[in-house]
Amino acid sequence: MQPEGSENEQLSSSFTIEEWRGSSGTKLSRTAILTATSSSLAFTRFGTRWGQIWSSILGAFVPEGFPSSVTPDYVPFQIWDTLQGLSTYIRAMLSTQALLSAIGVGETTATVIGATFQWFLRDFTGMLGGILFTFYQGSNLDSNAKMWRLVADFMNDLGMLMDLLSPLFPSAFILIVCLGSISRSFTGVASGATRAALTQHFALERNAADISAKEGSQETLATMTGMVIGMLLAHITRGNALAIWVSFLSLTMFHLYANYKAVQCLSLTTLNCERSSILLKHFLGTGEVLTPQQVSKMEHILPFWASWQRLTNTKLLYEHVQLGAKASSLRHSEILELYKSAKSDFKLAQYLLLEKKDNIVIFVHKHAANVDILMAFFHALLLLSLREEIKHGQTDSHKWMDEHYPIFISKLQSVGWSTERLLSPSIVWRAHWDDASVEEKLKQPYLLRPQEA
Repeated sequence: MQPEGSENEQLSSSFTIEEWRGSSGTKLSRTAILTATSSSLAFTRFGTRWGQIWSSILGAFVPEGFPSSVTPDYVPFQIWDTLQGLSTYIRAMLSTQALLSAIGVGETTATVIGATFQWFLRDFTGMLGGILFTFYQGSNLDSNAKMWRLVADFMNDLGMLMDLLSPLFPSAFILIVCLGSISRSFTGVASGATRAALTQHFALERNAADISAKEGSQETLATMTGMVIGMLLAHITRGNALAIWVSFLSLTMFHLYANYKAVQCLSLTTLNCERSSILLKHFLGTGEVLTPQQVSKMEHILPFWASWQRLTNTKLLYEHVQLGAKASSLRHSEILELYKSAKSDFKLAQYLLLEKKDNIVIFVHKHAANVDILMAFFHALLLLSLREEIKHGQTDSHKWMDEHYPIFISKLQSVGWSTERLLSPSIVWRAHWDDASVEEKLKQPYLLRPQEA
């Protein structure tokens, strides 16, 4: 039974409900207002039907909550990445046409079994090349994701070039297409690994799966567009070798440029060897830390064989650090030196540093955590920076680590750097030595974990 007066209350009052669309609180948009009274319902719609249709289509290509759910460098990277992908698929039509012609498609003298065997051999060598590349470099790809991204696309260009060259050298056809297949297999491994690292970087709301799915949609659209344009270009340039080569080389140059611009847009927040070196050097000079955007403009992203440092035989600071050395390579005098360090300066540390000519060798304890490895690397960089300026580098570097390392880590975190680990080549060799107890280690100030610093 309704309370007395409720009927009059219903007649005189109204109830309003607003409809909002969006998956993120920072990206919601009001689409409608419903106002109900006892005798009527008022309905007000915002936006147009075409706008809603466009939002639905856009949702198939961008992550939910875009743009707040991704990093600021997501959009420029995807634009350049889509453009380079488009040029790749256009060129693929030209190279595939040349490859099929060399195999014998359209010729009465060609046999099915011969063409099948050549295609099988091409694929087989590519698979074998991918396995070998993964064996030698698979664990090192995320430490230099920018560089390996460029390497992957360069190797893809090289593979396409091999396919286009294959009809010109019939006697070496098998060798050329196999080399091209191996080159592209490197692309598959390096591109897949770096894409995973970049997806994690873009995911601000732990939406890596969504970003990866939308990346697939974008790539599919670029593939379809590239195939259509490529077929038109192949039809226009058919039988004209000069036009084919001019088109292919022009698209290749644009592909390399677009890849460089895409990688240049990235501002990664993870710490690898070079970024750590840049950050520490700037902090020692100014007492302040650089942002990821500032460091991205300073780090080297070209492959090592194209960088001017290699051409001039000049080593960067971090290249003088050997992380994870073999204990069996030590001489007697070096073991005695490490023994003194383990009993004094490094008594509470999970690593040991040894100076060898111009290099610093790091021996990592078998129980060292990721933050210990990061600290060891920064300590080695610090020792290299101070070695030429002070007489007792080891002692003063320990003093700096005690007093300034927690402040340095805290400042890195405040500007957005991820200080949980160091992205470096895999540390295969570790060591064990008589050390202090775990309780004593935790009392050391600069051994605090990043979240405690």
